[in-house]
Parts: sequence; C-alpha cells; structure tokens
Amino acid sequence: MANGDKIPAKMTAVAISQPGGPLVLKPEKRDVPEPGEGEILIRVRAAGVNRPDVQQRKGAYPPPPGASDLPGLEVSGEVVAVGQGARRWRPGDAVCALTPGGGYAEYAKVHESNALPVPQGFTLTEAAALPETFFTVWHNVFERGGLKAGETLLVHGGSSGIGTTAIQLASALGAYVITTAGSAEKCEACLKLGADRAVNYREQDFVAAVKEVTDGRGANVILDMVGGDYVGRNYDAAAVEGRIVQIATQGGAVASADFSKLMVKRLVHTGSTLRPRTVEFKGRIAAALEAQVWPLLAARRVVPVMDMIFPLREAWRAHERMEEGEHIGKIVLDVA
Repeated sequence: MANGDKIPAKMTAVAISQPGGPLVLKPEKRDVPEPGEGEILIRVRAAGVNRPDVQQRKGAYPPPPGASDLPGLEVSGEVVAVGQGARRWRPGDAVCALTPGGGYAEYAKVHESNALPVPQGFTLTEAAALPETFFTVWHNVFERGGLKAGETLLVHGGSSGIGTTAIQLASALGAYVITTAGSAEKCEACLKLGADRAVNYREQDFVAAVKEVTDGRGANVILDMVGGDYVGRNYDAAAVEGRIVQIATQGGAVASADFSKLMVKRLVHTGSTLRPRTVEFKGRIAAALEAQVWPLLAARRVVPVMDMIFPLREAWRAHERMEEGEHIGKIVLDVA
C-alpha cells in the first residue's frame, strides 16, 4: 500500500445504532479501512445523502455482502493511499467516487475504477453530489431507457437529486423533458433547470399533460421512482415503443396494471438497482460518464443542484430534511 500523508488508525464515522428514525444515526470511532487489491483510500471531505441511506437506516435496505455497514453511497475527497495493483490514482488526487457503503466517515475505500476526477472548477462539496445520481441517471435513462436526442422524457420527482440530474442531462443531450413535482416552487425550479414542461401532480393529471404537449403521442422514456398506481398511468402516458424504467417504488412495490396496454403499445418496462452491481459494471458506467458527461460538467452546462449541507455529526438532520420532502436537489454532509 502506497501512502500519502500520515493516516490515523481511527476515524469518526456515523453509524446506524439500530433500525429506526433519524436519531439512530450516531457518531462513533471506527478503524480506518485499508485499501485492498485495486482499491484506493479517500480522505472524505464531503458525502452525499440519498434515499437508499434512509431505507438502510430503517432496516429496509441492507448493504450487499462485503460492503461497509455504514451508510453513504458517494463521497469526494483526496486519495491518501492506494492498494496493490491500483494504478490510476496517486496520493493527493482529488476524486469523487461511488461506494457500496461507508461514505458517512472521515475515510472510505473504493475500487479505483469507481472513482472519477473532480470536474474542473467544482468544489469538493459539489463533487460529492455527483456519483450516485449521475451513475443512476446515465445507466437508467440513456443505457436501459435508450433516450435519444429528439425524444421525449418524462421524469417523475423532478426536484429530487435524481430528477434534477435527469432533467439537465436529457435537456443538454437534446431531449424534450416533461417532469412532475409536488408544488409550484418545485415546478418552477425544474423549468429553470431545462424542463420544457413541469406538472404539479397535486393539481393536474400527468397523463393528460403528457398527451397534450406531445400531440397525443406520449413519452418515449419514463423514469419512475414512485411505482404503485403510477405503473398503470405510466402505460397510458407512454408512446408506442416507449420504455419505462423503474428505479424505486416509493408509492408502493405492488401494483395492478392493464398489461394489454403494454402489449398493444409494445412497451418495455424495465428497472434496476445500482448498489448490488459488480465493481466492473460500475466501472463501465464511470468510464462512460467521464467520456460523455464530465465535459458537460466542466463547461457547467450541467451542475448538481445543492439543497442543504450538514456537518457529518448531524447526519440525522440531513435525513430529517430528506424525509420532509421539501428539498430541491442534493443534500450533502460536510466531513472536513
């Protein structure tokens, strides 16, 4: 293992003391992890907060085998050590990384292929808001969903971290973007990010709105994190040969739908989860992002929308903020 600055034996981390509400997140001392074959050790400066962290805290989303039991799926900071066989990064390099867990801590280890350079001009706080959402959106909207320039994308939950990322990326790459959000303020924020139409789902039927703005054709790709009764409504809102990509089921994992619509329209309804996928799979997404999306970030054509920043020790406040549902964009922990 090649080291940069002296690395302490212990670090502060925020652990889940027991399944429950936000206050079960408690600071404690942990051993600093050692990077294994092909891994790097990052001195974490900031960590993103995501919905899967909340689910893990509640006991509903256990970490995959071999992953840290600490929450936290994305970090930014400096490389301080590299494991055997790791060649891309050197101590001192500024990176952001997708982790399978362990982000709520002063140090985190990750396979070198799952790290990316901090985009030019970005702060480490901004960089910590990138990996989880950009990996998720790129794979699900552009790889699984196959969104192309000139097509129409419907994004549910447009003011979330995933939503704000999907709106910007799809718009920058030439798609027409319709989004749903739960308030006039959130709809306005989505429009400012590049959405062509924002639908307040509390006041308007999104199916009717999609049909209206597409002259009855429907959306080519739908990114859904709701599930429940949205499944059948998505089938109504989708275009012929449409692709619906499920990435969460916040409105319920069990749904009733008319599958004749799926057949008649020749729809594809697919879905995925990112955390359990292999290091190699995530490395391929990272390479695609660096080639096709990182230049957009460097030019600030796409930027993470920052909601609020909380100290690491007050991670419980970040979880409260997320569960209140009033945030627009990303919630981040300051670890420095």
